[in-house]
Amino acid sequence: MTFQGWFLILGFTAIVVALAKPIGLWLFALYEGRRTPVHILFAPVERGFYRLAGIDPAQEQGWRRYAVHMLLFNAVLMAFTYAVLRLQAVLPGNPQRLAAVGEHLSFNTAISFTTNTNWQSYGGEGTMSNLSQMLGLTIHNFLSAATGIALAFALFRGFARREAATVGNFWADVTRITLYLLLPLCAVLTIAYIACGVPQTLAGVVDVQTLEGARQSLLLGPVASQEAIKMLGTNGGGFFNANSAHPFENPSALTNLIQMLSIFAIGAGLTWTFGKAVGNTRQGWAILSAMMVLFLAGVTVAYGAEAGGNPVLHELGVAGGNMEGKEVRFGIAASALFSVVTTAASCGAVNAMHDSFTALGGLVPLFNMQLGEIVIGGVGAGIYGFLLFAILAVFVAGLMVGRTPEYVGKKIEAREVKLAVLAIAVLPLMILGLTALSSVLQQGLAGPLNKGPHGFSEILYAFTSAVANNGSAFAGLTASTPYYDGLLGVAMWVGRFFIIVPMLAIAGSLAAKKYTPEGAGSFPTTGALWVGLLIGIILILGGLTFLPSLALGPIADHLAMIRGQLF
Repeated sequence: MTFQGWFLILGFTAIVVALAKPIGLWLFALYEGRRTPVHILFAPVERGFYRLAGIDPAQEQGWRRYAVHMLLFNAVLMAFTYAVLRLQAVLPGNPQRLAAVGEHLSFNTAISFTTNTNWQSYGGEGTMSNLSQMLGLTIHNFLSAATGIALAFALFRGFARREAATVGNFWADVTRITLYLLLPLCAVLTIAYIACGVPQTLAGVVDVQTLEGARQSLLLGPVASQEAIKMLGTNGGGFFNANSAHPFENPSALTNLIQMLSIFAIGAGLTWTFGKAVGNTRQGWAILSAMMVLFLAGVTVAYGAEAGGNPVLHELGVAGGNMEGKEVRFGIAASALFSVVTTAASCGAVNAMHDSFTALGGLVPLFNMQLGEIVIGGVGAGIYGFLLFAILAVFVAGLMVGRTPEYVGKKIEAREVKLAVLAIAVLPLMILGLTALSSVLQQGLAGPLNKGPHGFSEILYAFTSAVANNGSAFAGLTASTPYYDGLLGVAMWVGRFFIIVPMLAIAGSLAAKKYTPEGAGSFPTTGALWVGLLIGIILILGGLTFLPSLALGPIADHLAMIRGQLF
């Protein structure tokens, strides 16, 4: 590890914390339905949408109606994307004349982008036309991100409101978030990426002459615009197969830093928004503090493992850290940081291949996802996932010290705890169940490139990434088969919506409750003790649930490596 590496890591962390309040203020204005600086541009568009759809944005919805409208909206989007991919060959915007996407791959991709997972069982530049990238995929990048933030707003209202029957209007939330937050920020980011050398064109292929005098065809497209929302919306689906390791997606150290900051920006801002919504910004800072402690712990382990390198190679006289699978443009520190950022924030983008990380270096991204990606997390999904753990933590604290289980003025009772447990249990049930199934079936065992613990890690990582709606991969698993496309598609859908519905039920239950002011019997939820308890609950639940699977995969892989055994 080097001074420059730690300077990058700590500097990045400081910038994220500094951005939390200004972005949180913008988000809070949208949460309350107030005007923002860009209303003068987009307010007529917003009103036009409402008139066209026959929606009254002032008419609020109970949690059930909010959930039904959200589910129908996403189901229609998924069907639309499936149709675009299947009809790709006859639609315009296909300069390479690519064939229609196959049935099982279209199914997998449509679910993937609908759920904000952006898992890719395909090479983007060789499979998707420009129209498919823009109409089928980039639109999802906006709307799946807006859906996540809207759902976080609904839960915030549950905590903030008193004896209310509604949690907001889904259509108004999604429209305002898209128009007044995502579109303006992406316009700025797109221009910045173009200035840094990222292509933005409708051309399909450009022929160039190499330094050796040969001719080479370079694939191009509307990359910068997709790159902007890919990172800001914590989507992660790359225009190119190599994702952010490709120089057209991520040409320099500057774009690498911008991308990482984009991934964390909105998620960090939502913590401040939550504190403001419940009338105590210290609550938001406490949540962000717990997230940052977990984040820095993960970075420390991943960076240390990659900088330490492979002892087997050291014995052969090859000194230095582990550069396998990493871009020399970024090096070990930036690659390790990027891997932790993207898996902490539900963004499947990669600038290095996780399959080539050391065993412990690859364990950190895997564990981040198994925790539910609540360390910043996906836009909206991270904060509402974290609040589910907060509900359990305050309940456990009440049991341990005999105090009333209250959180931000709302009593936490049996209904909320049961719903929180139900939502949190989705991840281990799906991840471990599908991994076990694929580890014994012939169709599942045909996927991993490696055998032994590393091959098991490839299967475990794939289902963890799918259920957690991350989308990154170990890159050693052949997933473009009917078996994996189908099963991973189901895993992505369950991992997204089987958590959202119980969460919305919690929002509705909390909104209907009276406000309970803090008293002598209330457990404090803003200090260091609360932050430590939150971290402990998260790690204990994650550790107890997933430690056996990690022992069979990356931990066994690490022990074999230090014994000198390579697979």
